[in-house]
Amino acid sequence: MTNNKPTHYSILDLAVVANGTSIQQTYKNTLRLAQKAESYGYKRFWLAEHHNMATIASSAPSILIGYVAQGTTSIRVGSGGIMLPNHAPLIVAEQFGTLGSLYPNRIDLGLGRAPGTDQETAHAIRSDFMDAAHSFPKEIDKIQTFFSEENASSKVRATVAEGVDVPLYILGSSTDSAHLAAKKGLPYAFASHFATAMLLDALDIYRNEFKASKALNTPYTIAGVNVIIADTDEEAENISTSFFKLIVGILTGKRQPLSEPTEMTNDLKEILQHPSVQQMIKYSFIGSKETVKKQIQAFLEKTKVDEIIVTTNIYSIEDKIHSYKLLSEIMKEI
Repeated sequence: MTNNKPTHYSILDLAVVANGTSIQQTYKNTLRLAQKAESYGYKRFWLAEHHNMATIASSAPSILIGYVAQGTTSIRVGSGGIMLPNHAPLIVAEQFGTLGSLYPNRIDLGLGRAPGTDQETAHAIRSDFMDAAHSFPKEIDKIQTFFSEENASSKVRATVAEGVDVPLYILGSSTDSAHLAAKKGLPYAFASHFATAMLLDALDIYRNEFKASKALNTPYTIAGVNVIIADTDEEAENISTSFFKLIVGILTGKRQPLSEPTEMTNDLKEILQHPSVQQMIKYSFIGSKETVKKQIQAFLEKTKVDEIIVTTNIYSIEDKIHSYKLLSEIMKEI
């Protein structure tokens, strides 16, 4: 690789509910995964925010972040992300200021503009959702103000957040977020694990327009990828059928809990060739350690990102832990 700096590697967990697994067990699996990730050298463990989805149990990320941080000792834990239009900035600052005091120098606040759900549910969360989404840049300013020590003289304060070190990250899946992250001089995480089309454009915009800030001197980029590694290519293909069926469910609106892996049928292979599926799984690296190592090296050469954040949506927690272990070995070798 031309980049001499080591590329950091992290996990984005959605607390995906596998068929036959309770939500309580799903949370226990999330904590176990975070503990393993810490021992494998992962930099951070982020939890997403989704609502009204039977397949996803990360509806209250700030609570899950506390649970994971309490059960680990050194890995950074954060939100990938808090969908800011769903929340009042004051409340977000109070929640993350509290987390930042309980777990010093370990909490990240990733902020996104999407609802993390369908339009009807977004409206149920907040009737003025669209207005809040449009004022996303101003809402970020408010959060930064609440975290600043200078806000101590203001009438409206998040006293538990003032002066607490909780880095902000801008999350995005389009070029809008790239302009914003660059303008604010904040680190930038792109959701290329599902929104693949604009990754390279967004990275270019962010790097070219970046303005140094109190938070950051030089651009810092994170890209989302799907990774499924097993001992052989065949085994990886087999366990990835759960992930592919999840993708098809999202695209067809027929969301089901994560199902057991099956043989890779001709029907499934045909569906996977559909352009919209191909586009969505473009940055999905599946196979043996040897196969995936080549794919990741090519991705890092192409994107020059500082960090990859990985999601692995497969049925078995044991297979998932094994996949993340093999990935950590790849990243150390690279």
